[in-house]
Amino acid sequence: MTLLGITAGPFTFEARLETELAPKTCEAFEKTLPYESQLVHVRWSGEGIWIPLGDHDFGVDYENHTSHPAPGQFILYPGGISETEILLAYGGVDFSSKMGQLAGNHFITITSNLDKLMELGNTVLWKGAQPISFMKL
Repeated sequence: MTLLGITAGPFTFEARLETELAPKTCEAFEKTLPYESQLVHVRWSGEGIWIPLGDHDFGVDYENHTSHPAPGQFILYPGGISETEILLAYGGVDFSSKMGQLAGNHFITITSNLDKLMELGNTVLWKGAQPISFMKL
């Protein structure tokens, strides 16, 4: 099992890569580590924050995909009808874009400090973009 340390805004989390459920997605993401970006609040999906990735191609297709990630689950949308993105649910999410409902690959699950997710989401909503970084533990 591959464990990750995640810093998002002022919060820290531990997480696991879902290597058995989404092996190709995890392998592609693991090649980018350590990874740094910015989190912004979703526009259509509900209580989620995302990393917009434009036309970045991770070279993966759908695996372990869902439109309704649970709080603490990261999904990767590999692109297609909308831009490539990574989304973190901090509450109820119905993953979609202006084109309609989407599905993304659930590939990371947060395992610590789940009680801080709502605070992180509200920080991004009310204070704007926040830095995020992922590293192997």
